Amino acid sequence: MQLAKLNVGQHSIAGLKSVNQDYCGSCCPIDSQGRLKGQVLVIADGIGSSTVSQVASKAAVNSFLQDYYATSDAWSVETSATRVMQSINAWLHGYTKQSEFRYDLEKGYVCTFSALIIKGSTAHIFHVGDARVYLLRQGGLEQLSNDHRQYAAQGQSYLSRALGMHTQLDIDYVTLPICQDDIFILCTDGVHEYLSPSDMLHNVTTGTAVEGNASANLLAEGLVQQALANGSDDNLSLQVVKVTELIKPQGKPITEALTALPLPPMLQAGQTFDGYHVIRSLHVSARSHVYLVEDQTNQQQWVLKTPSVDLSDSDEYLERFCLEEWIGRRMHNPHVLNVPASSRPKQFIYSVAEYVQGQSLRQWMTDNPKPELEAVRNIIEQIGKGLQAFHRLDMLHQDIRPENIMIDLHGTVKIIDFGSTTVAGLQEVGQGCGNNELLGTALYMAPEYFLGEVGTPSSDLFSLAVLAYHMLTGRFPYETHVSKTRTRSQQNRLIYQSVRDDDSVLPAWLDATLHKALRVDPFKRYAQLSEFIHDLRHPNADFVRKSKPPIMERNPVAFWQCVASALLISNVYFIYLFLT
Repeated sequence: MQLAKLNVGQHSIAGLKSVNQDYCGSCCPIDSQGRLKGQVLVIADGIGSSTVSQVASKAAVNSFLQDYYATSDAWSVETSATRVMQSINAWLHGYTKQSEFRYDLEKGYVCTFSALIIKGSTAHIFHVGDARVYLLRQGGLEQLSNDHRQYAAQGQSYLSRALGMHTQLDIDYVTLPICQDDIFILCTDGVHEYLSPSDMLHNVTTGTAVEGNASANLLAEGLVQQALANGSDDNLSLQVVKVTELIKPQGKPITEALTALPLPPMLQAGQTFDGYHVIRSLHVSARSHVYLVEDQTNQQQWVLKTPSVDLSDSDEYLERFCLEEWIGRRMHNPHVLNVPASSRPKQFIYSVAEYVQGQSLRQWMTDNPKPELEAVRNIIEQIGKGLQAFHRLDMLHQDIRPENIMIDLHGTVKIIDFGSTTVAGLQEVGQGCGNNELLGTALYMAPEYFLGEVGTPSSDLFSLAVLAYHMLTGRFPYETHVSKTRTRSQQNRLIYQSVRDDDSVLPAWLDATLHKALRVDPFKRYAQLSEFIHDLRHPNADFVRKSKPPIMERNPVAFWQCVASALLISNVYFIYLFLT
Protein backbone atom coordinates (compact mmCIF):
# COMPACT_ATOMS: atom_id res chain seq x y z
CA MET A 1 0.00 0.00 0.00
CA GLN A 2 1.24 3.46 -0.90
CA LEU A 3 0.38 6.81 0.65
CA ALA A 4 0.12 9.92 -1.51
CA LYS A 5 1.76 13.17 -0.43
CA LEU A 6 -0.26 16.05 -1.84
CA ASN A 7 0.08 19.77 -2.49
CA VAL A 8 -3.38 21.34 -2.38
CA GLY A 9 -4.57 24.79 -3.41
CA GLN A 10 -7.98 26.37 -3.86
CA HIS A 11 -9.58 29.71 -4.66
CA SER A 12 -13.22 30.81 -4.69
CA ILE A 13 -14.68 34.26 -5.47
CA ALA A 14 -18.12 35.72 -6.14
CA GLY A 15 -16.92 37.28 -9.41
CA LEU A 16 -19.36 39.83 -10.80
CA LYS A 17 -22.17 38.55 -8.56
CA SER A 18 -22.95 39.94 -5.13
CA VAL A 19 -23.14 36.54 -3.43
CA ASN A 20 -20.77 33.60 -3.82
CA GLN A 21 -22.95 30.50 -4.06
CA ASP A 22 -19.90 28.26 -4.59
CA TYR A 23 -18.12 26.55 -1.74
CA CYS A 24 -15.08 24.29 -1.55
CA GLY A 25 -13.03 22.61 1.13
CA SER A 26 -10.43 19.94 1.76
CA CYS A 27 -9.12 17.68 4.49
CA CYS A 28 -5.80 15.92 3.96
CA PRO A 29 -4.71 14.09 7.13
CA ILE A 30 -1.50 12.09 6.91
CA ASP A 31 -1.91 10.12 10.14
CA SER A 32 -3.72 6.79 10.52
CA GLN A 33 -7.02 8.51 9.70
CA GLY A 34 -5.62 9.60 6.35
CA ARG A 35 -4.38 6.09 5.66
CA LEU A 36 -7.73 4.49 6.55
CA LYS A 37 -10.13 7.03 5.02
CA GLY A 38 -8.00 8.97 2.53
CA GLN A 39 -7.54 12.66 1.69
CA VAL A 40 -10.58 14.58 0.49
CA LEU A 41 -11.33 17.60 -1.72
CA VAL A 42 -14.91 18.78 -2.25
CA ILE A 43 -16.44 21.51 -4.41
CA ALA A 44 -20.09 22.57 -4.67
CA ASP A 45 -21.98 25.14 -6.74
CA GLY A 46 -25.38 26.50 -5.73
CA ILE A 47 -27.90 26.89 -8.56
CA GLY A 48 -28.48 30.43 -9.82
CA SER A 49 -32.28 30.23 -9.70
CA SER A 50 -32.17 29.95 -5.91
CA THR A 51 -31.44 32.69 -3.41
CA VAL A 52 -30.49 30.16 -0.72
CA SER A 53 -28.34 27.70 -2.66
CA GLN A 54 -25.19 29.14 -1.07
CA VAL A 55 -26.50 27.64 2.18
CA ALA A 56 -26.83 24.27 0.44
CA SER A 57 -23.32 24.31 -1.05
CA LYS A 58 -21.68 25.31 2.24
CA ALA A 59 -23.67 22.75 4.23
CA ALA A 60 -22.93 20.01 1.68
CA VAL A 61 -19.16 20.58 1.73
CA ASN A 62 -18.83 20.96 5.50
CA SER A 63 -21.15 18.03 6.24
CA PHE A 64 -19.31 15.75 3.84
CA LEU A 65 -15.88 16.58 5.25
CA GLN A 66 -17.12 15.94 8.78
CA ASP A 67 -19.40 12.95 8.23
CA TYR A 68 -17.15 11.06 5.81
CA TYR A 69 -14.41 10.73 8.43
CA ALA A 70 -17.01 9.68 10.99
CA THR A 71 -18.06 6.63 8.97
CA SER A 72 -16.80 3.17 9.90
CA ASP A 73 -13.18 2.39 9.10
CA ALA A 74 -14.47 -0.94 7.81
CA TRP A 75 -16.46 0.71 5.02
CA SER A 76 -14.97 1.14 1.57
CA VAL A 77 -14.55 4.64 0.12
CA GLU A 78 -17.53 4.03 -2.15
CA THR A 79 -19.81 2.95 0.69
CA SER A 80 -18.74 5.78 2.99
CA ALA A 81 -19.01 8.57 0.43
CA THR A 82 -22.24 7.29 -1.10
CA ARG A 83 -23.98 6.94 2.27
CA VAL A 84 -22.92 10.45 3.31
CA MET A 85 -23.97 12.01 -0.01
CA GLN A 86 -27.35 10.29 0.16
CA SER A 87 -27.83 11.59 3.69
CA ILE A 88 -26.95 15.16 2.66
CA ASN A 89 -29.27 14.90 -0.34
CA ALA A 90 -32.15 13.74 1.85
CA TRP A 91 -31.52 16.57 4.33
CA LEU A 92 -31.39 19.28 1.65
CA HIS A 93 -34.46 17.95 -0.16
CA GLY A 94 -36.39 17.64 3.09
CA TYR A 95 -35.35 21.14 4.14
CA THR A 96 -36.66 22.54 0.86
CA LYS A 97 -39.94 20.65 1.28
CA GLN A 98 -40.43 22.28 4.68
CA SER A 99 -39.53 25.76 3.44
CA GLU A 100 -41.34 28.43 1.44
CA PHE A 101 -39.78 26.92 -1.71
CA ARG A 102 -41.56 23.57 -1.41
CA TYR A 103 -43.65 24.25 -4.54
CA ASP A 104 -40.69 25.41 -6.62
CA LEU A 105 -37.70 23.16 -5.95
CA GLU A 106 -35.46 25.13 -8.33
CA LYS A 107 -35.50 27.94 -5.77
CA GLY A 108 -34.69 25.66 -2.86
CA TYR A 109 -31.59 24.20 -1.23
CA VAL A 110 -29.93 22.66 -4.28
CA CYS A 111 -26.28 22.50 -5.37
CA THR A 112 -23.91 20.55 -7.58
CA PHE A 113 -21.34 18.40 -5.79
CA SER A 114 -18.01 16.85 -6.77
CA ALA A 115 -15.59 15.07 -4.44
CA LEU A 116 -12.10 13.70 -5.00
CA ILE A 117 -10.86 11.17 -2.44
CA ILE A 118 -7.30 9.88 -2.70
CA LYS A 119 -6.79 6.75 -0.62
CA GLY A 120 -3.64 4.74 -0.99
CA SER A 121 -2.67 4.91 -4.65
CA THR A 122 -6.24 5.22 -5.95
CA ALA A 123 -8.34 8.28 -6.76
CA HIS A 124 -12.09 8.03 -6.15
CA ILE A 125 -14.37 10.60 -7.79
CA PHE A 126 -18.01 11.20 -6.81
CA HIS A 127 -19.98 13.62 -8.94
CA VAL A 128 -23.44 15.10 -9.48
CA GLY A 129 -24.06 18.28 -11.45
CA ASP A 130 -22.03 20.34 -13.90
CA ALA A 131 -18.83 21.11 -12.00
CA ARG A 132 -15.86 19.33 -13.55
CA VAL A 133 -12.96 17.16 -12.47
CA TYR A 134 -9.86 17.08 -14.68
CA LEU A 135 -6.67 15.02 -14.61
CA LEU A 136 -3.43 16.41 -15.99
CA ARG A 137 -0.96 13.60 -16.63
CA GLN A 138 2.14 13.57 -18.82
CA GLY A 139 1.17 16.70 -20.71
CA GLY A 140 -2.44 15.70 -21.40
CA LEU A 141 -5.63 16.99 -19.79
CA GLU A 142 -8.59 14.60 -19.43
CA GLN A 143 -12.06 15.40 -18.15
CA LEU A 144 -13.05 12.69 -15.65
CA SER A 145 -16.60 13.85 -14.93
CA ASN A 146 -19.72 14.26 -17.06
CA ASP A 147 -21.86 17.39 -17.17
CA HIS A 148 -25.31 16.52 -15.88
CA ARG A 149 -27.23 18.94 -18.06
CA GLN A 150 -30.24 18.46 -20.33
CA TYR A 151 -30.22 20.45 -23.56
CA ALA A 152 -33.42 21.89 -24.99
CA ALA A 153 -34.23 23.91 -28.09
CA GLN A 154 -32.29 27.04 -29.08
CA GLY A 155 -29.25 26.01 -27.09
CA GLN A 156 -31.02 26.20 -23.75
CA SER A 157 -29.94 23.76 -21.05
CA TYR A 158 -30.82 23.00 -17.48
CA LEU A 159 -29.28 21.03 -14.63
CA SER A 160 -30.52 17.43 -14.52
CA ARG A 161 -28.77 16.20 -11.37
CA ALA A 162 -27.79 17.89 -8.14
CA LEU A 163 -27.87 17.46 -4.38
CA GLY A 164 -31.31 18.24 -2.96
CA MET A 165 -33.03 18.19 -6.34
CA HIS A 166 -34.75 14.79 -6.04
CA THR A 167 -35.49 12.28 -3.30
CA GLN A 168 -33.23 9.73 -5.01
CA LEU A 169 -29.62 10.57 -5.83
CA ASP A 170 -27.87 9.16 -8.89
CA ILE A 171 -24.11 9.48 -8.32
CA ASP A 172 -21.36 9.10 -10.91
CA TYR A 173 -18.48 7.12 -9.38
CA VAL A 174 -15.07 6.73 -11.02
CA THR A 175 -11.83 5.20 -9.74
CA LEU A 176 -8.37 5.27 -11.26
CA PRO A 177 -4.81 4.59 -10.10
CA ILE A 178 -2.71 7.68 -9.47
CA CYS A 179 0.88 8.37 -10.46
CA GLN A 180 3.50 10.70 -9.11
CA ASP A 181 3.17 14.25 -10.55
CA ASP A 182 -0.52 13.78 -11.41
CA ILE A 183 -2.48 17.02 -11.08
CA PHE A 184 -6.24 16.99 -10.42
CA ILE A 185 -8.36 20.09 -11.00
CA LEU A 186 -11.91 20.56 -9.67
CA CYS A 187 -13.79 23.64 -10.87
CA THR A 188 -17.31 25.06 -11.15
CA ASP A 189 -18.96 26.14 -14.39
CA GLY A 190 -17.95 29.76 -13.78
CA VAL A 191 -14.40 28.62 -14.55
CA HIS A 192 -14.65 25.82 -17.10
CA GLU A 193 -17.15 27.64 -19.33
CA TYR A 194 -14.69 30.52 -19.76
CA LEU A 195 -11.42 28.66 -19.65
CA SER A 196 -10.94 26.04 -22.35
CA PRO A 197 -9.06 22.82 -21.59
CA SER A 198 -6.21 23.95 -23.82
CA ASP A 199 -5.93 27.28 -21.96
CA MET A 200 -6.13 25.46 -18.65
CA LEU A 201 -3.40 23.04 -19.71
CA HIS A 202 -1.21 25.90 -20.94
CA ASN A 203 -1.61 27.87 -17.72
CA VAL A 204 -0.84 24.87 -15.52
CA THR A 205 2.20 23.70 -17.47
CA THR A 206 3.72 27.16 -17.97
CA GLY A 207 2.55 28.87 -14.78
CA THR A 208 3.63 28.60 -11.19
CA ALA A 209 5.14 25.22 -10.39
CA VAL A 210 3.10 23.33 -7.78
CA GLU A 211 5.88 22.78 -5.26
CA GLY A 212 3.87 23.44 -2.11
CA ASN A 213 0.46 24.44 -0.85
CA ALA A 214 1.30 28.14 -1.26
CA SER A 215 2.21 27.73 -4.92
CA ALA A 216 -0.86 25.53 -5.43
CA ASN A 217 -3.03 28.33 -4.06
CA LEU A 218 -1.35 30.80 -6.42
CA LEU A 219 -1.99 28.51 -9.37
CA ALA A 220 -5.66 28.11 -8.40
CA GLU A 221 -6.03 31.88 -8.05
CA GLY A 222 -4.34 32.46 -11.40
CA LEU A 223 -6.73 30.10 -13.22
CA VAL A 224 -9.74 31.75 -11.59
CA GLN A 225 -8.53 35.24 -12.53
CA GLN A 226 -7.92 34.10 -16.11
CA ALA A 227 -11.51 32.83 -16.38
CA LEU A 228 -12.76 36.12 -14.91
CA ALA A 229 -10.71 38.08 -17.44
CA ASN A 230 -12.22 35.95 -20.21
CA GLY A 231 -15.68 37.27 -19.34
CA SER A 232 -17.06 34.94 -16.67
CA ASP A 233 -20.16 36.43 -15.08
CA ASP A 234 -20.70 33.62 -12.57
CA ASN A 235 -19.13 32.61 -9.27
CA LEU A 236 -15.71 31.08 -9.80
CA SER A 237 -14.14 28.28 -7.73
CA LEU A 238 -11.23 25.97 -8.44
CA GLN A 239 -9.17 23.42 -6.54
CA VAL A 240 -5.87 21.98 -7.66
CA VAL A 241 -4.01 19.06 -6.11
CA LYS A 242 -0.68 17.62 -7.16
CA VAL A 243 0.57 14.15 -6.19
CA THR A 244 4.12 15.01 -5.22
CA GLU A 245 5.18 11.61 -3.96
CA LEU A 246 3.92 8.08 -3.41
CA ILE A 247 5.51 6.62 -0.31
CA LYS A 248 5.22 3.24 1.37
CA PRO A 249 4.48 3.83 5.06
CA GLN A 250 5.93 1.57 7.70
CA GLY A 251 3.58 -0.97 9.28
CA LYS A 252 -0.16 -1.46 8.92
CA PRO A 253 -2.55 1.19 10.27
CA ILE A 254 -4.62 -1.26 12.33
CA THR A 255 -2.29 -3.93 13.64
CA GLU A 256 1.22 -2.45 13.67
CA ALA A 257 1.09 -1.71 17.41
CA LEU A 258 -0.23 -5.16 18.31
CA THR A 259 2.08 -7.20 16.08
CA ALA A 260 5.07 -5.50 17.70
CA LEU A 261 4.25 -7.26 20.98
CA PRO A 262 5.84 -10.62 21.89
CA LEU A 263 3.96 -13.92 21.67
CA PRO A 264 2.71 -15.30 24.99
CA PRO A 265 4.05 -18.54 26.44
CA MET A 266 2.04 -21.74 26.70
CA LEU A 267 -0.47 -21.26 29.50
CA GLN A 268 -1.42 -23.73 32.21
CA ALA A 269 -4.51 -24.04 34.43
CA GLY A 270 -4.10 -22.01 37.61
CA GLN A 271 -1.62 -19.62 36.03
CA THR A 272 -2.07 -15.82 36.13
CA PHE A 273 -1.55 -14.08 32.80
CA ASP A 274 -1.84 -10.34 32.11
CA GLY A 275 -4.56 -9.86 34.73
CA TYR A 276 -6.44 -13.07 33.91
CA HIS A 277 -6.62 -16.31 35.89
CA VAL A 278 -6.41 -19.34 33.58
CA ILE A 279 -9.14 -21.86 34.44
CA ARG A 280 -8.54 -24.50 31.78
CA SER A 281 -7.62 -25.10 28.15
CA LEU A 282 -10.60 -25.23 25.78
CA HIS A 283 -9.00 -25.96 22.42
CA VAL A 284 -5.55 -26.45 20.93
CA SER A 285 -4.78 -26.43 17.21
CA ALA A 286 -1.80 -25.84 14.96
CA ARG A 287 -2.87 -22.19 14.59
CA SER A 288 -4.01 -21.11 18.05
CA HIS A 289 -4.59 -22.02 21.69
CA VAL A 290 -7.89 -21.18 23.40
CA TYR A 291 -8.35 -20.92 27.18
CA LEU A 292 -11.18 -20.23 29.60
CA VAL A 293 -10.02 -17.41 31.88
CA GLU A 294 -11.38 -15.20 34.65
CA ASP A 295 -10.76 -11.46 34.81
CA GLN A 296 -9.18 -10.81 38.20
CA THR A 297 -10.75 -7.33 38.42
CA ASN A 298 -14.41 -8.38 38.14
CA GLN A 299 -14.34 -12.22 38.18
CA GLN A 300 -16.05 -12.38 34.78
CA GLN A 301 -15.23 -15.37 32.61
CA TRP A 302 -13.85 -14.88 29.11
CA VAL A 303 -12.25 -16.88 26.34
CA LEU A 304 -8.61 -15.97 25.76
CA LYS A 305 -7.02 -16.89 22.44
CA THR A 306 -3.28 -16.89 21.77
CA PRO A 307 -1.43 -17.47 18.49
CA SER A 308 0.58 -20.62 18.00
CA VAL A 309 4.30 -20.19 18.57
CA ASP A 310 4.87 -22.38 15.51
CA LEU A 311 3.63 -19.49 13.33
CA SER A 312 5.57 -16.75 15.08
CA ASP A 313 7.61 -16.09 11.93
CA SER A 314 4.53 -15.52 9.77
CA ASP A 315 3.81 -11.79 9.69
CA GLU A 316 0.69 -12.42 7.62
CA TYR A 317 -0.71 -14.87 10.18
CA LEU A 318 -0.02 -12.51 13.10
CA GLU A 319 -1.61 -9.62 11.22
CA ARG A 320 -4.75 -11.64 10.56
CA PHE A 321 -4.82 -12.85 14.17
CA CYS A 322 -4.77 -9.27 15.46
CA LEU A 323 -7.30 -8.21 12.84
CA GLU A 324 -9.82 -10.70 14.28
CA GLU A 325 -10.05 -8.67 17.48
CA TRP A 326 -10.41 -5.40 15.52
CA ILE A 327 -13.28 -6.91 13.55
CA GLY A 328 -14.97 -8.37 16.62
CA ARG A 329 -14.99 -5.06 18.47
CA ARG A 330 -16.99 -3.50 15.64
CA MET A 331 -19.65 -6.20 15.65
CA HIS A 332 -22.65 -5.52 17.86
CA ASN A 333 -25.12 -8.27 17.11
CA PRO A 334 -26.58 -11.03 19.32
CA HIS A 335 -25.67 -13.61 16.67
CA VAL A 336 -21.99 -12.64 16.46
CA LEU A 337 -19.38 -13.33 19.15
CA ASN A 338 -18.93 -10.35 21.45
CA VAL A 339 -15.36 -9.02 21.66
CA PRO A 340 -15.21 -6.40 24.44
CA ALA A 341 -13.30 -3.16 24.23
CA SER A 342 -10.61 -2.90 26.88
CA SER A 343 -8.45 -0.05 28.13
CA ARG A 344 -6.04 -2.49 29.77
CA PRO A 345 -2.63 -2.31 28.03
CA LYS A 346 -1.47 -5.63 26.63
CA GLN A 347 1.94 -7.14 27.22
CA PHE A 348 1.53 -9.93 24.65
CA ILE A 349 -0.37 -10.78 21.47
CA TYR A 350 -3.73 -12.33 22.37
CA SER A 351 -7.44 -11.64 22.10
CA VAL A 352 -10.33 -11.87 24.56
CA ALA A 353 -13.95 -12.69 23.70
CA GLU A 354 -17.16 -13.70 25.44
CA TYR A 355 -17.47 -17.26 26.76
CA VAL A 356 -20.36 -19.01 25.04
CA GLN A 357 -21.61 -21.90 27.16
CA GLY A 358 -23.14 -24.45 24.85
CA GLN A 359 -22.09 -26.61 21.93
CA SER A 360 -20.76 -26.13 18.44
CA LEU A 361 -23.08 -26.61 15.51
CA ARG A 362 -20.93 -29.59 14.49
CA GLN A 363 -21.72 -31.29 17.79
CA TRP A 364 -25.40 -30.38 17.42
CA MET A 365 -25.45 -31.99 13.97
CA THR A 366 -23.82 -35.11 15.40
CA ASP A 367 -26.48 -35.25 18.10
CA ASN A 368 -29.29 -34.55 15.60
CA PRO A 369 -28.48 -36.46 12.39
CA LYS A 370 -32.05 -36.09 11.09
CA PRO A 371 -33.24 -32.74 12.40
CA GLU A 372 -36.69 -31.29 11.95
CA LEU A 373 -37.02 -28.67 9.24
CA GLU A 374 -38.12 -26.07 11.79
CA ALA A 375 -34.98 -26.60 13.87
CA VAL A 376 -32.77 -26.13 10.81
CA ARG A 377 -34.67 -23.01 9.78
CA ASN A 378 -34.28 -21.52 13.25
CA ILE A 379 -30.51 -22.00 13.18
CA ILE A 380 -30.05 -20.76 9.61
CA GLU A 381 -32.16 -17.67 10.28
CA GLN A 382 -29.97 -16.71 13.24
CA ILE A 383 -26.75 -17.25 11.29
CA GLY A 384 -28.24 -15.17 8.49
CA LYS A 385 -28.87 -12.28 10.89
CA GLY A 386 -25.25 -12.50 12.00
CA LEU A 387 -24.04 -12.43 8.40
CA GLN A 388 -26.18 -9.38 7.68
CA ALA A 389 -24.31 -7.57 10.47
CA PHE A 390 -21.04 -8.33 8.66
CA HIS A 391 -22.41 -7.17 5.31
CA ARG A 392 -23.68 -3.89 6.74
CA LEU A 393 -20.08 -3.12 7.71
CA ASP A 394 -18.72 -4.00 4.25
CA MET A 395 -17.29 -7.26 5.60
CA LEU A 396 -17.44 -10.79 4.23
CA HIS A 397 -17.16 -13.67 6.70
CA GLN A 398 -16.02 -16.21 4.07
CA ASP A 399 -15.87 -19.25 6.38
CA ILE A 400 -19.38 -20.27 7.42
CA ARG A 401 -19.17 -23.89 8.59
CA PRO A 402 -20.41 -25.93 11.57
CA GLU A 403 -17.16 -25.53 13.52
CA ASN A 404 -17.47 -21.72 13.43
CA ILE A 405 -21.00 -21.65 14.86
CA MET A 406 -21.92 -21.97 18.54
CA ILE A 407 -25.35 -22.59 20.10
CA ASP A 408 -25.64 -21.42 23.69
CA LEU A 409 -27.76 -22.89 26.47
CA HIS A 410 -30.71 -20.67 25.49
CA GLY A 411 -30.63 -21.68 21.83
CA THR A 412 -29.02 -18.46 20.60
CA VAL A 413 -26.76 -19.09 17.61
CA LYS A 414 -23.50 -17.14 17.26
CA ILE A 415 -20.81 -16.85 14.61
CA ILE A 416 -17.56 -17.19 16.57
CA ASP A 417 -14.60 -17.02 14.18
CA PHE A 418 -13.40 -14.06 12.09
CA GLY A 419 -10.11 -15.47 10.84
CA SER A 420 -11.13 -15.44 7.18
CA THR A 421 -13.14 -12.21 7.26
CA THR A 422 -12.29 -9.53 4.71
CA VAL A 423 -12.92 -5.84 5.34
CA ALA A 424 -13.48 -3.65 2.27
CA GLY A 425 -12.11 -0.50 3.87
CA LEU A 426 -8.89 -2.24 4.95
CA GLN A 427 -8.36 -4.05 1.66
CA GLU A 428 -8.13 -0.65 -0.01
CA VAL A 429 -5.00 0.05 2.05
CA GLY A 430 -3.54 -3.42 1.62
CA GLN A 431 -4.50 -4.70 5.08
CA GLY A 432 -5.84 -8.23 5.45
CA CYS A 433 -5.51 -8.98 1.74
CA GLY A 434 -3.21 -11.95 2.17
CA ASN A 435 -1.57 -13.57 -0.82
CA ASN A 436 -4.72 -14.62 -2.68
CA GLU A 437 -4.92 -17.88 -0.75
CA LEU A 438 -8.34 -19.45 -0.27
CA LEU A 439 -9.25 -18.60 3.31
CA GLY A 440 -12.46 -20.56 3.75
CA THR A 441 -13.31 -24.27 3.94
CA ALA A 442 -13.52 -25.85 0.49
CA LEU A 443 -16.77 -27.80 0.97
CA TYR A 444 -18.66 -24.65 1.96
CA MET A 445 -16.98 -22.10 -0.32
CA ALA A 446 -18.73 -20.44 -3.25
CA PRO A 447 -17.58 -21.52 -6.74
CA GLU A 448 -16.35 -18.04 -7.72
CA TYR A 449 -13.52 -18.25 -5.18
CA PHE A 450 -12.00 -21.16 -7.11
CA LEU A 451 -11.91 -18.97 -10.23
CA GLY A 452 -9.84 -16.40 -8.38
CA GLU A 453 -12.72 -13.93 -8.23
CA VAL A 454 -13.41 -11.55 -5.37
CA GLY A 455 -16.11 -12.62 -2.95
CA THR A 456 -19.39 -10.76 -2.50
CA PRO A 457 -22.28 -11.05 -0.03
CA SER A 458 -23.66 -13.61 -2.48
CA SER A 459 -20.65 -15.81 -1.65
CA ASP A 460 -21.60 -15.85 2.04
CA LEU A 461 -25.17 -16.63 0.97
CA PHE A 462 -23.90 -19.68 -0.94
CA SER A 463 -22.01 -20.93 2.12
CA LEU A 464 -25.07 -20.49 4.32
CA ALA A 465 -27.19 -22.42 1.83
CA VAL A 466 -24.60 -25.23 1.73
CA LEU A 467 -24.80 -25.39 5.51
CA ALA A 468 -28.61 -25.60 5.41
CA TYR A 469 -28.46 -28.31 2.74
CA HIS A 470 -25.88 -30.30 4.70
CA MET A 471 -27.89 -30.08 7.93
CA LEU A 472 -30.99 -31.42 6.18
CA THR A 473 -29.37 -34.22 4.20
CA GLY A 474 -25.88 -34.96 5.50
CA ARG A 475 -24.73 -34.47 1.90
CA PHE A 476 -23.37 -31.58 -0.16
CA PRO A 477 -25.24 -30.11 -3.15
CA TYR A 478 -22.40 -30.67 -5.61
CA GLU A 479 -20.64 -33.38 -3.57
CA THR A 480 -16.92 -32.47 -3.55
CA HIS A 481 -16.73 -31.31 -7.15
CA VAL A 482 -16.85 -27.52 -6.65
CA SER A 483 -13.35 -27.30 -5.16
CA LYS A 484 -11.92 -29.21 -8.13
CA THR A 485 -13.05 -26.65 -10.71
CA ARG A 486 -10.75 -23.92 -11.98
CA THR A 487 -12.55 -22.74 -15.11
CA ARG A 488 -16.04 -21.47 -15.84
CA SER A 489 -16.68 -24.29 -18.29
CA GLN A 490 -15.90 -26.84 -15.58
CA GLN A 491 -18.30 -25.11 -13.23
CA ASN A 492 -21.02 -25.03 -15.87
CA ARG A 493 -20.93 -28.84 -15.87
CA LEU A 494 -21.66 -29.07 -12.14
CA ILE A 495 -25.04 -30.69 -11.44
CA TYR A 496 -27.09 -29.77 -8.41
CA GLN A 497 -28.29 -32.78 -6.42
CA SER A 498 -31.85 -32.34 -5.18
CA VAL A 499 -32.36 -32.19 -1.44
CA ARG A 500 -35.33 -34.54 -1.89
CA ASP A 501 -35.11 -38.30 -2.31
CA ASP A 502 -37.76 -40.98 -2.84
CA ASP A 503 -38.97 -40.97 0.76
CA SER A 504 -38.30 -37.29 1.47
CA VAL A 505 -40.86 -35.27 3.38
CA LEU A 506 -39.19 -32.00 2.39
CA PRO A 507 -41.40 -29.93 0.07
CA ALA A 508 -40.40 -29.30 -3.53
CA TRP A 509 -40.54 -25.51 -3.05
CA LEU A 510 -37.88 -25.79 -0.34
CA ASP A 511 -35.63 -27.65 -2.76
CA ALA A 512 -36.17 -24.87 -5.31
CA THR A 513 -35.29 -22.29 -2.65
CA LEU A 514 -32.02 -24.04 -1.84
CA HIS A 515 -31.26 -24.54 -5.52
CA LYS A 516 -31.57 -20.82 -6.23
CA ALA A 517 -29.28 -19.92 -3.33
CA LEU A 518 -26.80 -22.57 -4.53
CA ARG A 519 -26.58 -21.49 -8.16
CA VAL A 520 -23.05 -21.72 -9.51
CA ASP A 521 -23.47 -18.32 -11.18
CA PRO A 522 -23.63 -15.73 -8.35
CA PHE A 523 -25.85 -13.46 -10.48
CA LYS A 524 -28.54 -16.16 -10.53
CA ARG A 525 -28.70 -16.45 -6.75
CA TYR A 526 -30.90 -14.40 -4.46
CA ALA A 527 -30.05 -10.71 -4.65
CA GLN A 528 -30.36 -10.36 -0.88
CA LEU A 529 -29.69 -12.71 2.01
CA SER A 530 -33.03 -11.68 3.52
CA GLU A 531 -34.87 -13.05 0.46
CA PHE A 532 -33.37 -16.49 1.01
CA ILE A 533 -34.22 -16.44 4.72
CA HIS A 534 -37.80 -15.41 3.90
CA ASP A 535 -38.25 -18.13 1.27
CA LEU A 536 -37.04 -20.83 3.67
CA ARG A 537 -40.17 -20.25 5.73
CA HIS A 538 -42.66 -18.82 3.23
CA PRO A 539 -43.22 -20.83 0.01
CA ASN A 540 -42.26 -18.70 -2.98
CA ALA A 541 -45.25 -18.57 -5.33
CA ASP A 542 -43.01 -19.06 -8.38
CA PHE A 543 -41.51 -22.20 -6.87
CA VAL A 544 -44.90 -23.54 -5.84
CA ARG A 545 -46.21 -23.19 -9.39
CA LYS A 546 -43.13 -24.84 -10.85
CA SER A 547 -43.07 -27.58 -8.26
CA LYS A 548 -46.76 -28.41 -8.64
CA PRO A 549 -46.92 -31.48 -10.94
CA PRO A 550 -49.54 -31.68 -13.71
CA ILE A 551 -52.90 -33.25 -12.88
CA MET A 552 -51.96 -36.39 -14.86
CA GLU A 553 -49.19 -37.05 -12.29
CA ARG A 554 -51.10 -35.85 -9.22
CA ASN A 555 -54.30 -37.83 -9.97
CA PRO A 556 -54.09 -39.98 -13.12
CA VAL A 557 -57.51 -41.61 -12.47
CA ALA A 558 -59.25 -38.26 -12.36
CA PHE A 559 -57.30 -37.15 -15.44
CA TRP A 560 -58.43 -40.11 -17.55
CA GLN A 561 -61.98 -39.83 -16.22
CA CYS A 562 -62.04 -36.24 -17.45
CA VAL A 563 -60.62 -37.27 -20.82
CA ALA A 564 -63.20 -40.08 -21.18
CA SER A 565 -66.04 -37.74 -20.21
CA ALA A 566 -64.88 -35.16 -22.75
CA LEU A 567 -64.70 -37.81 -25.48
CA LEU A 568 -68.18 -39.12 -24.57
CA ILE A 569 -69.69 -35.65 -24.72
CA SER A 570 -68.02 -34.90 -28.05
CA ASN A 571 -69.20 -38.23 -29.54
CA VAL A 572 -72.79 -37.61 -28.40
CA TYR A 573 -72.64 -34.14 -29.92
CA PHE A 574 -71.36 -35.40 -33.29
CA ILE A 575 -74.03 -38.19 -33.37
CA TYR A 576 -76.68 -35.56 -32.71
CA LEU A 577 -75.37 -33.43 -35.56
CA PHE A 578 -75.30 -36.46 -37.87
CA LEU A 579 -78.89 -37.50 -37.08
CA THR A 580 -80.29 -33.98 -37.48
